[in-house]
Amino acid sequence: MADDEQRQDEQQPEEPQAESEETPKEVGAPAGADAEKDSSDEGEGTEDAPSDGEAGKKEKKPEVVPGAELEPIEIEPERELSAEEQARREAEAEERARRERELIGEATEEKPVAAKPAKLSGDARILATGKRKSSVARVVLTPGSGSIQVNRRTLEEYFPRGYLQSVAKQPLVQTGYEGNVDVRVRVHGGGISGQASAVRHGIARALSDVDPELRQELKRRGMLTRDARAKERRKAGLKKARKRPQFSKR
Repeated sequence: MADDEQRQDEQQPEEPQAESEETPKEVGAPAGADAEKDSSDEGEGTEDAPSDGEAGKKEKKPEVVPGAELEPIEIEPERELSAEEQARREAEAEERARRERELIGEATEEKPVAAKPAKLSGDARILATGKRKSSVARVVLTPGSGSIQVNRRTLEEYFPRGYLQSVAKQPLVQTGYEGNVDVRVRVHGGGISGQASAVRHGIARALSDVDPELRQELKRRGMLTRDARAKERRKAGLKKARKRPQFSKR
């Protein structure tokens, strides 16, 4: 019995040790909670404060220029003018300048291409043919004072528009033969605009025969070139040369 009591006494102090072992766990529990709180506080702090890398990325963002995303407007290159268009523009510019001089009262005029126009003999007749579209003009140059007859009518009667008159007289004005020769023209076919261009073509050809030195300058200005442009023929199944009837699916 004494042995049993001694054993019980020896075993009894071990119980508080177990309790003492358990108590640190309970005491340690709030420490873990505090650690979790600290870690959560730290996490919140890190979320609030941006990292250096993110701040650097925000600072390195390039400045966007307004309108940089728009496509640039393409400027079409200037197309080369044909001889007919160039001559028409020159005629319009000359007519405009002449009217301005008349309004202002200035007598100064541009110098003609030929400084000294050649004189024709009394019985000389220079024949030439000019064409434009479907118009054909037969021109006869004779020595005279500068009268121009088209189909037995004066130039002003046959071509009432000032622009067409300047087109028909353009070779005479630019070469200086306007008051030195008489011009008789028979023209047929086409419209009034095509006939005026045909008359100019024929007069320019006749002047190149009178003075061969004028040929280079007249050719440079496009007056000796036969303009082959014409209205395109109508095709079968179409309304005009290119115009198509409206497409109907059903």
